[in-house]
Amino acid sequence: MGGHCSKYAICWWHSQFRNSVLESSDLENGGRVDRDAVPVFREYGLEELRAATGGFSSENIVSEHGEKAPNVVYHGRLPASDRVVAVKRFNKSAWPDARQFLEEARTVGQLRGERLANLIGCCNEGDERILVAEFMPHETLAKHLFHWDAQPMKWAMRIRVALHLAQALEYCSSRGRALYHDLNAYRVLFDQEGNPRLSCFGLMKNSRDGKSYSTNLAFTPPEYLRTGRVIPESVVYSFGTLLLDLLTGKHIPPSHALDLIRGKNFLVLMDSCLEGHFSNDDGTELVRLASRCLQYEPRERPNAKSLVIALSSLQKEVEVPSYALMGIPHGPSSIAQTLTLTPLGEACSRLDLTAIHEILEKVGYKDDEGVANELSFQMWTNQMQETLNSKKHGDNAFRNKDFATAIDCYTQFIDNGTMISPTVFARRCLCYLMTDMLQEALGDAMQAQVVAPEWPTAFYLQAAALFSLGMDNDAQETLKDGTTLEARRNNRY
Repeated sequence: MGGHCSKYAICWWHSQFRNSVLESSDLENGGRVDRDAVPVFREYGLEELRAATGGFSSENIVSEHGEKAPNVVYHGRLPASDRVVAVKRFNKSAWPDARQFLEEARTVGQLRGERLANLIGCCNEGDERILVAEFMPHETLAKHLFHWDAQPMKWAMRIRVALHLAQALEYCSSRGRALYHDLNAYRVLFDQEGNPRLSCFGLMKNSRDGKSYSTNLAFTPPEYLRTGRVIPESVVYSFGTLLLDLLTGKHIPPSHALDLIRGKNFLVLMDSCLEGHFSNDDGTELVRLASRCLQYEPRERPNAKSLVIALSSLQKEVEVPSYALMGIPHGPSSIAQTLTLTPLGEACSRLDLTAIHEILEKVGYKDDEGVANELSFQMWTNQMQETLNSKKHGDNAFRNKDFATAIDCYTQFIDNGTMISPTVFARRCLCYLMTDMLQEALGDAMQAQVVAPEWPTAFYLQAAALFSLGMDNDAQETLKDGTTLEARRNNRY
């Protein structure tokens, strides 16, 4: 199971977590990046990524995560941090120059923006060329625009997609990465909040992995057909094709769209699902912007900054979260609707710390049974007695909700190292949550898991800590793991 890890992994995780807080840079255009959520770029070992993807199992292949065939992207979970990631494994013939691949990956990995599905690592081991990025759980623009199930994408959300994408391009351009390869509806992904993000994979310079643009010439920038080179204006042309996608709900060739626009028949372009949901002025402005992006001469196209300015004035329902506009279940309550949770799992999903305290107090130490303790002859020494007293005082403080004192006493018990108790880690974890020491709480929940790898309580408390840290996607996945373990345990007995 992806949640299992070692003490050494815990130490590594803490160092990475703290580094991410200190070193991640803010997004300069389009908001700020959550420093706690995105770790600094690093190199991964092949075995680490093999473990994360179940041996690059075909069951973990993500058909749509900013890539189309023949590229292969896997859903993975990093063993050390329990972070869910997208892992792109290149074809063996791609990137023959290992140094070039590493330089490109490191450069793209320096970008950190909330409008990007950020690159967080790579593997450059032997012939392997692998990229590791943030995983976006709510699929692609192509899925929501062309193949929707429940509801078509609303006008306000379509404009938001366009703006976020323009902000991503402006940010990348400001950081010296104005070139983007094969910008299309598969490259736009949706995060846990339902916000659109631009896949970082297209920022890598072209390799033998494939052409810079798809084989469909109808959507290829004219200058690329002439020269085979991507220029910043080529990216704007592709942005124009995406605006057409958003307007029409279909992947319509730019030449056909421009003919309709020139003939003043642009309303024929509009997605029939949008009828009555936008003003003619807004529709006209978006069509005008698309036609400017699709100009034959590159110099006549707008730049990313002017796109941001134009699209900002068209925003609607700005106070409504993206997940609401998209109809995506959100937050701790959404997981409770799909899982049959135990009382502790339910309390952790709702971050009901009082209920968690009551449950832990009632259960006591019964789950410590079977955990190996180093008692030996020290059992009757003064040191052992002091250790037991620390635990006893900690339990009294915990019962009386004196969480600061409980932390001190449990720390003395843990630091002594004579006995190991997953329950003490669980109790100190809750004390940390009660006193808003969130990183420490997560660390204790993970330590409890190290001591008792099949203990659902450790996973539930990790989920509570992750929810507190705003890492809802990871929290929900961990909550699922705890529920699975709980069911397995119940079946066993």
